[in-house]
Amino acid sequence: MTTIIFDLNGILIQGQLLSERFANELGIGPEEFLPALKDVLAKARISKTAISFQYWQPYLKKLGLEMSEQQFFDFWFSAEKENTEMVALARELKAAGYRLFVLSNNFVERAEYYKKTLPFLDELFIKVYYSWNTGFVKPDKQAYENILTENNLRPEDCFYFDNSQENVEAAKELGIKAYLFTNAEDTRKIIKI
Repeated sequence: MTTIIFDLNGILIQGQLLSERFANELGIGPEEFLPALKDVLAKARISKTAISFQYWQPYLKKLGLEMSEQQFFDFWFSAEKENTEMVALARELKAAGYRLFVLSNNFVERAEYYKKTLPFLDELFIKVYYSWNTGFVKPDKQAYENILTENNLRPEDCFYFDNSQENVEAAKELGIKAYLFTNAEDTRKIIKI
């Protein structure tokens, strides 16, 4: 049985990059913001507890921003919306008998927000694998091996779509048919549905 594994952000969920929003709405350029984002996500994506705001607090203070945890995450997450074309394709794929999974580098607070606001994740996907829960951050091959092993999947029976070439290459090295995501139409052509 054919299985399709999707990355989440930039594919099923879309929104303006947080670094762009910080620049456009708060006047804080990427040269100041991106090092903080990289440092915090490196820790938060593997933490099993909802503490990533603790990592953000010193950076927000340094950037001169007084935001509560709620304000900060509302600012971040409220810009993220489902990609309606991809969700429609996922519905079609599920109805056609494909097994669907999500493999995402993400942290607890964001996953909890998605669970509350994006019901299609529970409805359409057998399981959503978040790095905070598994402890494996893509492109670590263990992230892919974990999903394959746990679900008794053969790599050659799986399609994988990600918006990071590095993650695509890591999946290919395991024998997964992996592709750089462009849009729903191209994804449909690759899968041939």
